[in-house]
Amino acid sequence: MARRRAVAILVPLALSLGVVAFTGAPAQSKPPQQSPINVTVGALRFDPAAPPLNVSYGHSDIDLEYIRKDESSPTGCTTRNHEETEEADVEPGKGYVTLSGVRYDLIQFHFHTPSEHRFEGQSTPLEMHLVHRNAAGELLVIGVPLRAGAPSTVDKVLSRLAPECGEDVHVGEIDLNTLLPHDRTTARYMGSLTTYPFSENVKWFLMRDKTVSQATINRFQHLFTSGNARATQPLNGRTVTVDRPHI
Repeated sequence: MARRRAVAILVPLALSLGVVAFTGAPAQSKPPQQSPINVTVGALRFDPAAPPLNVSYGHSDIDLEYIRKDESSPTGCTTRNHEETEEADVEPGKGYVTLSGVRYDLIQFHFHTPSEHRFEGQSTPLEMHLVHRNAAGELLVIGVPLRAGAPSTVDKVLSRLAPECGEDVHVGEIDLNTLLPHDRTTARYMGSLTTYPFSENVKWFLMRDKTVSQATINRFQHLFTSGNARATQPLNGRTVTVDRPHI
């Protein structure tokens, strides 16, 4: 019964969820907790008592920046490193979440193609990561799978992509709330950054999907023709906690 409920909640939540293998990790005393992951039904656990993720998003002026990883390469401006992306900078204090009384400020959000996280091996064309940081420097990331459908705020953000070697793109003001799905059910787990240095102890909250126009998907994938997503990493015994199972 629990597994059927998991599928009912998370298949529409995440026809999304992983993607480029991490190798050469240093020896550790415990199995690594790397991201992204392929969320399997067997790894899901419901916890109605899980502390809520309270979202306090406002309006912010947005600039879109191309994040480079190959500055030292003579061909860096014409090639795509698989860890590069388009990143939207958020004005300080314009958005934050609270978890167990701790505030995490939204500092930026960026995109991957295809989706980095997967659910039962299935992915979506894009995934958006909203990166938050608390006063102690700890990270909390909300992952939102993006599928083709009706236009949304993401279309405005990605309407004109920033060049790798050029000026940032001024997007203008957006309502940060409209980046998230109306249903705030989450699947949460402990993981890592999906780009170097792959630091762990990152709190991941995976939400239901949002839609974006096919034109925007095509535009982003035309820039990153080989993708810019990391491969899914082993669960290593981790569980994924789902809150609000009544939805």
